[in-house]
Amino acid sequence: MADREQDADDLTAVAAEVLEELASLEDPRVRAVNEKRGDDHGVNLSALRALAKRLKTQPDLARELWSTGETSAELLAVLISRPKEFGRDELDTMLREARAPKVHDWLVNYIVKKSPHREELRQAWSAGPDPVVASAGWALTSDRVVNNPHGIDQSRLLDIIEAEMKDAPDRLQWSMNHCLAQIGIHTPELRERARRIGERLEVLKDYPTPPNCTSPYAPAWIDEMMRRREAIS
Repeated sequence: MADREQDADDLTAVAAEVLEELASLEDPRVRAVNEKRGDDHGVNLSALRALAKRLKTQPDLARELWSTGETSAELLAVLISRPKEFGRDELDTMLREARAPKVHDWLVNYIVKKSPHREELRQAWSAGPDPVVASAGWALTSDRVVNNPHGIDQSRLLDIIEAEMKDAPDRLQWSMNHCLAQIGIHTPELRERARRIGERLEVLKDYPTPPNCTSPYAPAWIDEMMRRREAIS
């Protein structure tokens, strides 16, 4: 018992040192930019990744950092985690706690997509009432469309997108639109239907896109990916 208590004390002390370092990396200019996107932290992501590289994989420390609820600490926790160590219910709880968009995205992309529970969570999240949680389910569905489409009814996905995407909250709408584009890009027999749905709904049609970047507007995105394929074929 004494050894376990000592280990817990040591872990808490290490976490406190890491939090102090994160605080020293805070930059008000970075925070101002991040807050416009809903991310309440001011740590440059390159500096955050450098810290994670130095710490290496430490699942126990990752859990300690996550428990603080600090956005920069949660991001660092994702980077030093071992995805297969998280149980299904633990991941579900973490996703519901991850309200900052960057934490949400990193948790899904770096942890959940590599988890043996990803398919069960994909189905549960996609059908849930919370639009932020549902957006994670749709992100996992997009990954299935691209990397493992067998067994997914993509026509049914298009039915849902056509009926619900136009009026969906922003983050859910973004994820559904991404799935629409991926279906159009990766499933030739549904390409024209995906393009027509995008044209009719006009979701993200006027999204400001920097020069030399691909528009998130699904018909334009699909067409650009097809153009690139033709250029290299």
